[in-house]
Parts: sequence; C-alpha cells; structure tokens
Amino acid sequence: MKRGNLLWEGVAVLALAIPMSIQAQTTPAGENAQAAADENDPMVIIVTATQRASPLSSVPVAVSAVSAASLQNSGANDIRQLNQLAPSLLVSSSGSEANGAARIRGVGTVGDNPGLESSVAVFIDGVYRSRTGAGLTDLGEIERVEVLRGPQGTLFGRNASAGLINIVTQSPEFTFGAKGEVTYGNYDFWRLSGSVTGPLSETVALRLDGVWSQRDGFMKLVDRTGAKVGETNDRDRWFLRGQALLEPNDSLSIRLIGDYTRRDESCCGAVYISTREVVDPTPGVPGDYAENGTSRIATILGTISGQPITVDPYSRRTSITPGRDYVSKLRDWGVSGQIEYDFGGAKLTSITAYRDYKSRDYGDYDYNAADILYRDPNTYRQFKTFTQELRLQGAAFDDRLDWLVGGYYSNEKLTLVDNIRFGNDYGLFAACRILATSPQVAAALPCNNRAAMSAFVIDPQVTNPILNSAMKTLLNIGANGTTAGDQDARYRQKSESFAAFTHNIVHITDKLDLTLGLRYTHEKKSLRASFVNDNAACAALQARNPGAVDDLVDLALGSFGTGTALAQGILSLGCLGNSSTGLNALQLSDSFSDDELSGTAVLSYKPTPETLVYASYSRGYKAGGYNLDRFELGNTGLSALTSSPATYFFPRSAADAPSLRFAAEKVDAFEIGLKYATRRFSANIAAFRQEFSDFQLNTFNGTSFVVQNINGCDEALTAGRTCDDVTAGLISQGIEVELSASPISYVRVGAGMTYARAKFRSRLVGSGDGNTPLDTALFLLPGSINSNAPEYVATVSFAWTPPLGSSGLSGLVYFDGRMTGDYNTGSDLFPEKIQDGYSIWNARVGVRGPDERWAVEFWGQNVFNTKYTQVAFNTPLQGAGSVAQVQAIGAPSFAAGTQLFSAYLAEPRTYGITLRGKF
Repeated sequence: MKRGNLLWEGVAVLALAIPMSIQAQTTPAGENAQAAADENDPMVIIVTATQRASPLSSVPVAVSAVSAASLQNSGANDIRQLNQLAPSLLVSSSGSEANGAARIRGVGTVGDNPGLESSVAVFIDGVYRSRTGAGLTDLGEIERVEVLRGPQGTLFGRNASAGLINIVTQSPEFTFGAKGEVTYGNYDFWRLSGSVTGPLSETVALRLDGVWSQRDGFMKLVDRTGAKVGETNDRDRWFLRGQALLEPNDSLSIRLIGDYTRRDESCCGAVYISTREVVDPTPGVPGDYAENGTSRIATILGTISGQPITVDPYSRRTSITPGRDYVSKLRDWGVSGQIEYDFGGAKLTSITAYRDYKSRDYGDYDYNAADILYRDPNTYRQFKTFTQELRLQGAAFDDRLDWLVGGYYSNEKLTLVDNIRFGNDYGLFAACRILATSPQVAAALPCNNRAAMSAFVIDPQVTNPILNSAMKTLLNIGANGTTAGDQDARYRQKSESFAAFTHNIVHITDKLDLTLGLRYTHEKKSLRASFVNDNAACAALQARNPGAVDDLVDLALGSFGTGTALAQGILSLGCLGNSSTGLNALQLSDSFSDDELSGTAVLSYKPTPETLVYASYSRGYKAGGYNLDRFELGNTGLSALTSSPATYFFPRSAADAPSLRFAAEKVDAFEIGLKYATRRFSANIAAFRQEFSDFQLNTFNGTSFVVQNINGCDEALTAGRTCDDVTAGLISQGIEVELSASPISYVRVGAGMTYARAKFRSRLVGSGDGNTPLDTALFLLPGSINSNAPEYVATVSFAWTPPLGSSGLSGLVYFDGRMTGDYNTGSDLFPEKIQDGYSIWNARVGVRGPDERWAVEFWGQNVFNTKYTQVAFNTPLQGAGSVAQVQAIGAPSFAAGTQLFSAYLAEPRTYGITLRGKF
C-alpha cells in the first residue's frame, strides 16, 4: 500500500508550493463584481454560491471555485477533470461515458442504475441535470465552476444530500469577439472548438459555441486467437450551444439558451484484474491461491473461448465475442430561459427549462471471447425533464435583512429499455459451472461441446431423472447459435416534485450574521414496467412436476439430500435474474409520495476585514425511487443468490412491484470554518461531520444491481439482524484546507488537502424501521470506509505567466497534481477491488501573443502514465461470492468463492499541441 508515501509527498508539496485550490466563478449577476475585483485585487474571487455575488472569502459556505483559466490550463473539458482542482471531489465513469458518478467528502451515488438520482447535483446555467453523466461531455466556453460541499436545497432548485456542482457558461456580450482552437494529440486525438459573440442590436446580443472531438480508443479488442480486431473507449462527439441575451432596459434581462450534444462512440471495455482471491482460502496452510473456485470459472471460460483467462490489465487488451461490439450513442438537447426583473426593492428570477436526454449503450457484457451475456441493441434510456424555478430576493429593515424566497417544480419522465440476453455459450458455461468442483475437474470437462457434455458427463454423473432432464434443459440454452432473454424489458418512471424554500441573512451587527434557510419538498414517483422474454428454460425447469410443488425446489430445500446443491445451482442459473417467459404476463405498477422539511442555519463572524469564521448545521434530503432492475424483483432484503429458491425462483407477480422501492436519503451535517484573504494570500479551512440515514447504496453483485438503504443500529442486533434503535448508517467527517498565493508577479501557486473519513457504523441494517437485514452481498460494510472514498487527497497547482521581452509576448508554465490515498472502488468492498494510492500530474507550456490573441501550447495529461482503476466490479455471471465472504458468513456451496473480477481503467498518458486564437 502507498498511503504513507503519498501522504508525506502531499505534505512536502504543500510545504514547498504553498497550497492553492481557488478559482473563480460568477453568474450573470456577479460578472461586473468579478471584473471590478480583478482590477483592484487579483486574489479576490467572486462567487454566487448563495445566489448573491460575494467574495469567496466572505461566504460562510464550503465551496471550491474554479476559473475558466484554471480549467483551460488543466485541460479540463468535462466535470470529471475537476478532480485535479477540487480535492474533496471525485468524479468517475464506468460502463458508459454517458454515465458518471460524483462524490464529495467520500459520499455519492455509485453505479450505472438510472433509477437513482445523484447525491451530488449538477446545475448548468441554473438548470438541474438529473444525472451526473450529463456533465461528462464537452461543455464549451465556461466562465466558472463552483463545487459546493455538504447538503444543498435552500438556494438552488433541486435539493442534494452531499453537494452540488454549479457550472456557469460564458454568456453573450455586446462587444464583438470570436475565438477558436485546434488541438492534436496522441491516439490521433483531434479537437476543434470555436465561439463567436456580439450585438444584434443595442439591446440584443448573441453567442454561438461549438466543439468537435475525435480520438482512437485506448483499449484494444482481440479475438479468440489474440489478434486485434478493433478498439474501444474511443471518442467521437460534437456539441453546439446558441444563446441570446435581451436587455431592453436596465430592469429586465432575458437569457435564452439552446444546446445539442451528439455522441457515437465505442464504450466501454473492461479488463480482468483478478482470477484468484486475495484472501487465503486456507489460512495457515501453504498453497497456491489460484487453486480455488475462482480459477475454476476461469478454466471453464478459457475452455469455451479457446483463450486462457489472463490478468494483465494495463496491456489494455480485452477479449470480445465475435460479432459483438461496445456501442455508446447519446443525444442530449435542451432549451432554457432565464428572466431577471429588478423591481427596485426586490429582484425576480425565473428559470424555465426542458431537456431531452437519450443514450443507447449496448454490447458484449461478459468482457470475454465466450458468448455468455450481452445487451441487445434494442436498449436505451431516455429522460424528458421540465423544470421551473422562481426566486424573489431583496433587502429589508435598512439592509439588516437579505431575504430570498423561491419555488421549484420538476416533472421527469424516464423510459428505460434494458434487454439483457444470454449468449449461445451460456448453457455450456452454466452446466460446466455446476458440475466442475475444482480447477482440475473444470479442465477435464468438455465445456466446448454440448453433445459430449450430455453423453459423457451429465448422463453418467446425474442419475436422478429429474435433475438429469433439468441439466440438459440448462445445457441447451443457446444451442444452435440461439440466444435467450429479454426482448423488450421496459420501465417507465414518472417523477414529480414541488418545493418552496427560503434563505435569509440577518446582519445582527456589522460583523455578525445569522443565516436561516428552510425548504419544504413534496416528491411523487410512479413506476410501470412490462416484459417480453423468450427464455423458456426457466419455465421448463419449474414445470418438471405437474404437482403443486416442484421436485427441483424440493431438491433445493434438501428433500433429496445430496441433490440439494446441484438442484439449487440448476435453478439459480436457469432462472437467473427472473429471466423467463413467465415475465411476459407481468405488468408492474406502483407509486409513492414523500414530504420532507430540510434547511440550514449558519452563524458567521468577521473579526477583521480579512477573516471570517462560521459554524453551520444543515439538514439534507434526496428523494427515494425505484431500482430499475427486474433481476431484484421480489427480493425483500436478501441477495437473490442466497434467498430460498422456494421464494425467489417461483414466478413473480404484480404484488412484487414495491420490492423495487428504496427510501429517501437524509443527512444531518455540522461544519465550522475559517476563511482568510489578503492581496497575496488566502486560506479556507473547514471541519465537518455528516450523518447519513437511509443512505442509498447501489451494488452490482455479478448478477443484478442491489439497491438498499443503509442505517446503523445503536444496540446489539437481534436474531434475524433487526434493530429497535436505528440511527445514521454512514458518517463522513474530516477537515479540508484550501490555500492560494501570489508571492511574486505573474506567479500563482496553490494547493488543497482533504481528510475525509466516510465510515459505516459497526452494526448495520437495511431500512429505517430496522426490520430489514443488511443484504448479504454487503457483509463487509459494517465498520468499513465507504467505496470511492480515499481518506487523504492533496492537490497542487502552479502557474507562471512571465512577459517575454517587450513585444507583448508572454509565456506559460503550468502544472497541477492530485495525490490520492488508498480506497476501494467497489461498493460491496470486496478486497479484490482495492485501488492503491496514486498521483496524477498534468502539465502545459506555451507562448502567447500580445493580449493573448494567439497561443501555442504543448500539454500532457497524466504525464507519468499512472495506472489506476476507476471502478472494479464482479464480472457478470462469472462466479459468485468470494473466499472472504465464505469465511465471514458462509455461502451456498455452488456459489462459494468463485467470483472473477474486472475493472474499467482510467485513461493513460495523453499529450499534444494546441493552437489558439481570438479577435
């Protein structure tokens, strides 16, 4: 592990460089204030985190502000690259570039499950983007970005439990201007961007921004012989945004925005990272760790595909089933109108928006040359979202009170078509998986030949006629090149939200302020789902006995002694994930509503003009919803593969729809802070504690997405692991430091450090009433640090822009770095998913013309080619459980310690040249 070295490295950098992690932001209301501040004091940063243009050092909120110049120098084109500049933030993507997850202070919503909204909300030009992935795209010309830490809800339209990313793009100007840039880099990377703005009349200004980028994939696709057959993880996208700014008089301002994004990419390939456990299956007994159930699955897959399963992730080669691909297509467009009217004593702001987001992500999801599992091209997700926000703010009592009241409405219609199908090798794989008891047996089985499996293995080994027939039914899934599974698994979720909020600053004295905010939220969600499935194997297995009770279920329950494990294995793999023609008559329908009060209270004091101290309490809220994964239909608290077959593998009914619900996430947050700013130096320090109840955890267990609320228990758990004294389940606490300095002309340095310990309680339950036990897939959570939550993160940046002679030329020398401690990238915290600490460094050098009218810059990102994982996961269908799980709680013999693990890798080193010009 590298935690100690990274920490000392971070301390050394902080000591030598003087930390910095400022950067500027503003909104239309704050532009003039920022310009004036730049003229008088370049260290003053104007932010609008409280919907009022104020210097960063005077805002009693933990906020990182990132300027357009800092984003440009770091090479940031989407919010994922904010990681380099905001130490409390971690943004990553997994199975699709159209999806992403953001975490602040070690807390966020993980995984590719569209039913969950993010704990970290994203706003672009005041418009809420319902999923974090909307920011994982080129954003055009950016004016500033603000990263607000902690619960939000009394200032922005949509509430968020962990934090908020506020992105403000460049608005139209009444002075004509145009700029453009051309970038070329390795992997044949091209990026063209441009913008033009200017007046249409004395009262109307327009702006047009456009971006096009294309890059080869950094992951090679190889066939069963190891020959390269293609690439994945490439880039092919374009973006347009048009704006109009109308200012007919001094009191009225109208900003209209329309944007369109298009992608057509190959994404995303994954690689194997472990084919053996990291926990010794027989402690104290010398032996080869590879000789366990995990390598048994690897052996079977290697036999079927004709290609051994190897672990060499950073060769960046991954196998793919012939005829399959990785496809990621996205279309995202929207329009918005922001109207501001100044009545004199009060100002009204209205933001109206409509967005239509549709992505199609499909391909080979077994990440192997064998044809086990894939998503059908008839798969997509679409969000149609209408939002309306109104705010009225002003001052009263001789400016002793700055008041704000507002209302918010949103209506979102989500359609998900998610068609998961078994490939034509699935039956062979499933049969071999059940019959193989060790790697040696697996190697001897004819897993690449159905006839041989039937005649020379199943017939002599499975003598019970019911089991024999069932094994052959399972074996024939995918026979004759056919596939089976979903043809039209369709979910329709409607969400409607109403909210009223207020945020008021009482100036008790010239130095002492009290801020009070309150929000009432009403949420209503409904779900409808229907299925078309052609997997007849499950129905055939369930119909072996015309009697009332299936003999296979009897066997699984132990009625036939030694047949138990075999029968349970047949049932689990034949009816995997409720995949059956029995779904076709099922129409799911369910709804629920929720009402919640949240708010904030802040006491702040300015003993000197340069210093601010504050203490705050906030109550945060994030709506509940539905787990849009029919694999978990009917799971009432236990992982599907450990539930009784009598309750799990029988056909589902409409009464099971509520089992897909999860409750709202809530947080109580406490914070104290200190801010200090002078002309040459600034420091922001915050200490925090956040207590999350009903924390929404999303886990992929290799078969399905398990979504469960996580709570703690302040007493010993009773039999069945229920609790009478439920409390917060996840506690995030720590300290943040952000520093910046301009010690000499043309130099800015800065750094930040975050220590955040996001830790689960030592006793956990899965619901707020204490009656649902923790899902067995999550057995490692109690007392552990949350996933994707490094305890230590340090950032540093340095910018030097000296004049070159007297002709107006200037130079640029820039670098930034992020040093991260160890963390686990899997939400189930399996030890195979641990990522050791690492450092990422970006650099840029260049020459700029007079008034920066042109520039030539050479750049590199991840310049030391650091190799690290974004997300590790249980490879789909390829095993179940782990030795760590078996040792801790036991597991069914057919599922014990066989899981393979894969990962989505972060990008390698990239470098290139950028030519920039403006007039």
